[in-house]
Amino acid sequence: MAIETIILWAAVLTLISVLASKLSDRFALPALLLFLVIGMLAGSGGIGGIYFDDYGIAKSIGIIALIFIIYSGGLDTPWKSVKPLFFPGLVLSTAGVLITATVIGFFAVLILKFSLLEGLLLGSIVSSTDAAAVFSVLRSRKISLKGNLRPFLELESGSNDPMAVFLTIGCIGLLANPSSSVLNLIPFFVLNMGVGLLMGYCMSRVSIFLINKSKLEYESLYPVLTIALILFTYALTTVIKGNGFLAVYLLGLMMSRSDFVNKRSIIRFYEGIAWLMQIAMFLTLGLLVFPSQIVPIIVSGLLIAAVLILFARPISVFLCLMPFNFNFAEKTMISWVGLRGAVPIILATFPLLAGIAQAHAIFNIVFFVVLTSVLVQGTSIPVISKILKVTAPLDLKKKYPIEFEHSEAIDASLTDMIVPYNSEAIGKTIAAINIPPKALVVLIARGDKFIVPNGSTVIEGGDVFQVLANDEDLRFLQGTLATLRNSGDM
Repeated sequence: MAIETIILWAAVLTLISVLASKLSDRFALPALLLFLVIGMLAGSGGIGGIYFDDYGIAKSIGIIALIFIIYSGGLDTPWKSVKPLFFPGLVLSTAGVLITATVIGFFAVLILKFSLLEGLLLGSIVSSTDAAAVFSVLRSRKISLKGNLRPFLELESGSNDPMAVFLTIGCIGLLANPSSSVLNLIPFFVLNMGVGLLMGYCMSRVSIFLINKSKLEYESLYPVLTIALILFTYALTTVIKGNGFLAVYLLGLMMSRSDFVNKRSIIRFYEGIAWLMQIAMFLTLGLLVFPSQIVPIIVSGLLIAAVLILFARPISVFLCLMPFNFNFAEKTMISWVGLRGAVPIILATFPLLAGIAQAHAIFNIVFFVVLTSVLVQGTSIPVISKILKVTAPLDLKKKYPIEFEHSEAIDASLTDMIVPYNSEAIGKTIAAINIPPKALVVLIARGDKFIVPNGSTVIEGGDVFQVLANDEDLRFLQGTLATLRNSGDM
């Protein structure tokens, strides 16, 4: 196929996928499900007729896509929110993944007549979760999750992929070398995860230093610099036998808690890159599937999906979170939110390239399990969350026409301040209240309108000030606005 034809098909399918995301919002369907369906329809078994069966290329595309998706997930994770949840999240993303893989492994022996190692390989592949699909469904229904549920799910789903990768590679190694022992996985685990953690932390320090000190002439080069740092982190970590995905996730997470040049624009850049990577990955995986091969495994696939959704995930969640402060409804919601996404399908290409005996059956079963999980769990999340009473109104942040990029060169930040409805400042002009000389009210949001203030602007209750000032002046102005009228003045 000519390169021009490949580019044309890639552009058309990407365009269709982007437009199809509107259907995701309207019908509360996870976008990844639509991307997979579009890929399948474009494949040799669909109306597109594109024949694609190169598992090596699919694996390479998947790995590159995962690098940026995992990094973006870490970068977009609010550190202050997940810090108190770090230990329970770590337990569920490691021990929980192992428990899920083990439960599925034993059931695969009974249901599919696999050997124990083959069953554990299947369990390892489907053990990681994808919370991005969950939040897209909740966002389309204008609801969110109460308390710590959202940050916990963000942490757990972003950090459980490295453990799934480790278990998958470990099981493939044991199957390929029957003389090797399971005990050999212990030093491999310590080395793999330890090097991944060390490299992720060290490269985060190096990356922040380079971004802040490079002083590039063109701002558009900063995203290019971060791309090089991300790929370098993954590749070097993998070469020295560490977990590259863990290193990349930690790189993003550590950068999310730090200040660096053009941070806001870099975060926005990687949000777009993550979407592009998801589309490319799911379209590729959709093309790779032959629907005629899925039909024979529907029954066994449904059984494995049922075990995963109703037994393996809940068992791992309730056991791992037993020592922590989560109530029954929260644990149940965390169990149900364990959607399977792209990672299991990508990991399912590993046994194919390694020549494992049951590789084709595993790939087709994994693909069917992911489809079932997304379809059943993804579409029912809004209903389940309301039944469990863990929903909260979605906090839609107002988009302001002014943005401020923090820099070491200025001792100030742009902060929102709400004027209470019984504030003493109501009815006064900006000039009449005690604003520190170095503080600047740059914009006022009033209802659906924005006002560029001056000294004669009259303050109203509910106004949202955007104030540019240092921490000390911000606290002083906040105290001024928070000074309330006496009851006799109201």
